[in-house]
Amino acid sequence: MIAAKWRQMIAGLVCMGAISSPQYVWTLFTPVLKTDFSTSAAALQITFSLLIVLQTLFSPIQGWIARHVSPRNLIMAGIVLTGLSWVASAQVHSLTMLYLTYGGLGGVGTGIVYVGVVSLLMQWFPKNRGMAAGAAAAGYGMGAMLTTFPISYLLAATDWRNTMMVFGAIMAVVGVVAACFLKVPESVSSPDAPEATGYLTSYVVRTPLFWLMFFMMATMATSGLMVTSQLAQIGTDFGVAHLTILGMAALPLAMTLDRVANGVTRPLFGWVSDHMGREQTMAFAFSLEALALTCWLALANHPVAFVLLSGIVFLGWGEIFSLFPATLTDTFGTRDASRNYGLLYMAQGVGAVFGGPLAAWLHQASGNWHMVFTLAIGGDLLTAFLALAVLRPMRRRFMQSAP
Repeated sequence: MIAAKWRQMIAGLVCMGAISSPQYVWTLFTPVLKTDFSTSAAALQITFSLLIVLQTLFSPIQGWIARHVSPRNLIMAGIVLTGLSWVASAQVHSLTMLYLTYGGLGGVGTGIVYVGVVSLLMQWFPKNRGMAAGAAAAGYGMGAMLTTFPISYLLAATDWRNTMMVFGAIMAVVGVVAACFLKVPESVSSPDAPEATGYLTSYVVRTPLFWLMFFMMATMATSGLMVTSQLAQIGTDFGVAHLTILGMAALPLAMTLDRVANGVTRPLFGWVSDHMGREQTMAFAFSLEALALTCWLALANHPVAFVLLSGIVFLGWGEIFSLFPATLTDTFGTRDASRNYGLLYMAQGVGAVFGGPLAAWLHQASGNWHMVFTLAIGGDLLTAFLALAVLRPMRRRFMQSAP
């Protein structure tokens, strides 16, 4: 018999996987949407940025709602909104409406599910928060692995409108069924449960330590979201998007490998950080991404290198969604954990602006990807340095002075 906490883990991962496609297969739609709406890459990427910004902007509100509404009902509502965002997007004929449907509805829906599932699973695994947050984030990072090739094939066989209609309905049905099995642990829901310890959000946001974590997460989010949102354009510019490897198209193959790496890294580095320390793990992982981006830029014209190195980029990036929530909860406690993480998660919205339309504009203005990659690599190295030189001693002093 599977233990209750592992049943919750499985249900949570299915929910996360069901709503991952809007973010992680967006790049498949960009070439045809750019043509269909007769717009520039920078203007189109506003859709992606809205998705991420709204996903994160409402996170603190979702954290507050989660204290009054059962996780099951809240997550179900988010899944329905996410599926509806694709179904509605399939009907639009203007860029503004695409912003509202794909970006607006999709951002609010995916944000509700993401924050809800991460917070819930960290309650079920109080002694392994890094692993739990990483596993939840892995479901989001790897979910699109199952849809990348089917969406790519249906997109080629029909059109983008039909593809969004079909997969919007699928994600809603699968996600709602999985959400039916979610519940809070009895140790939390029981009226006799002890009060959670820690700091209220009103205090947390007044500490320099929180804003250091926010800056670090936003900086790391920028580089990963730049690749996520524009992988198809990068592959096209380097001449590998339409090449094949072992009979498989390089672009969807790279996206599938990216989903695997982006999923595996979250529980893997979360588990490592549970044993080796949060900041040490951050420094290693962030440096790994910087090295991978450097090699990728140098070898991106080679299809095999393009595919493999894009995977390593995500291996060094995706763990931010396990390391930062675990570090935050370790530092400020569980008393207001959902709202605290909701505010920190807004850092991804900042990264979406810099990694989406601004990166596309910089590429358009410079005529190549060198400046974009250079800034991303510099941000990775800066954040790795801050993890060891600033975050670790600051966090140690804070926790030693805690009452």
